[in-house]
Amino acid sequence: MGNPFKFGTVVEEPYFTNRSDEIRFVKSVLSSANNLVLISPRRYGKTSLVLRVLNELNRPFLMLDLQVIISADDLAGQLLKKLFRIYPFEKVKHYLKGFKVVPSVNINPVTNEVDVSFSPNSVAFTSLDDVLGLIGDITKQKNKPVIVFDEFQEITRIGKDLDKRLRSSMQFHKNVNYVFLGSQESLIRDIFEKKKSPFYHFGQLMNLERIPFDEFENYLVSGLKSVLKNPAIVSKEILEVTKCHPYYTQMLAFTIWELLAEKKESSKVVKDAIDYIIRIHDVDYERLWRTLNRTEMKVLIGLVKSENLPMSEAFLKDSGAGATSTVFSSLQSLIKKGFLVKRSEDYVFDDAFFGLWILKRRG
Repeated sequence: MGNPFKFGTVVEEPYFTNRSDEIRFVKSVLSSANNLVLISPRRYGKTSLVLRVLNELNRPFLMLDLQVIISADDLAGQLLKKLFRIYPFEKVKHYLKGFKVVPSVNINPVTNEVDVSFSPNSVAFTSLDDVLGLIGDITKQKNKPVIVFDEFQEITRIGKDLDKRLRSSMQFHKNVNYVFLGSQESLIRDIFEKKKSPFYHFGQLMNLERIPFDEFENYLVSGLKSVLKNPAIVSKEILEVTKCHPYYTQMLAFTIWELLAEKKESSKVVKDAIDYIIRIHDVDYERLWRTLNRTEMKVLIGLVKSENLPMSEAFLKDSGAGATSTVFSSLQSLIKKGFLVKRSEDYVFDDAFFGLWILKRRG
C-alpha cells in the first residue's frame, strides 16, 4: 500500500482525520440561511473541512484567497472569473450588459478557462458593486452557491471602507451562504464581534481547534500498523512532539512511514524522522530566524529551554528577554507573525520542528 498520510494540500478521504463534530456543525450552518465564520491558525485544516462538507452537500461553490487580492477592482475581477466556473458562460455574459464598468473577458481556446479583469476606475467600488449585484441576481433558491473567502481579515488591507461596501450588498443575498476563513483571530474577531464593525454578527462563529489526542492517536495507529508491530507507542511519541497540530502531525507520520517502509531501524524512527525534517527545512528556518528581532529571538530560545510560563519571573530571569511588558509585546508579535499560538496561559510553537531546530542549532 502507499503512504496513508498526506500534508501540504487540501486533505480529502481517505486522508481526512475524523472531525465528525465539526463536520456536523458546518453542515448545519450551511444547510440553513446563515453564514459561517471559521477561525484557526494556519494549517489546521479549515479549507479541507469546508470542502469536505461542500462535497457532501453537493453545492456549487467558489473560493477566493484574499491574500493575493490587491484592490477592490482586482477582487471584482477574481469574483467574476470564478462565477464563470459555476454558471454557464452565456448566462453570466447576459448580466454584463448592465454593468457600469465593462470588464475585459478573454477565453483560452485550449482550456476554455475564462480570464476577467477590470481597469482601475476613478469611481471607487463601481466594478465591485456590479459584481456583487450580479451575485444577488444570478443566484436562485434551488442549489444555492457557497462563496468562501479565505484569510478574510485581509479586507482591511485591500481597501478603505471595503468591509462596508461588501456588507451593504451581501446582506441582501438571500440565496447565498458565505463562509469567512481567518487565521489571525484578533483581527477576525474585530471584524465580526465589534459592534461598530459592518460585519458585526454577520455569521455563526466557530473556532477550529487541534484534533483531540485520542482521535488523532487512533488515526495514526490505523495508518502505521502496516509498517509497525506496535504502532500505539510511536503514535503517542508523534503527538507528544507535534501537540496534535494537524499539518505537522501528518508530516511527521508521513516521514516515519517512509523510513519504516525502507526497512530503517524502528527503535529510534521518530528521532530519525525529526532529524530528517529539520535537515530539509534548515534553509527555510534560517530565513525565518533572520526575520526576528533580538528580543523575539530571546523569547523563542527561552521557550525551547524553559518549562516556566513565559510571563513568570523565572522565565524572565532565565531568558534575559527584558521586562514583563517587553516580553508580552514580543509574544503578541510572534503570534501575529505565526510563530506561536496561545493555549490557555502558555505559548507553544505553531511549528514544533522550528523549536526543535533552534534547540539543535544551539547544541
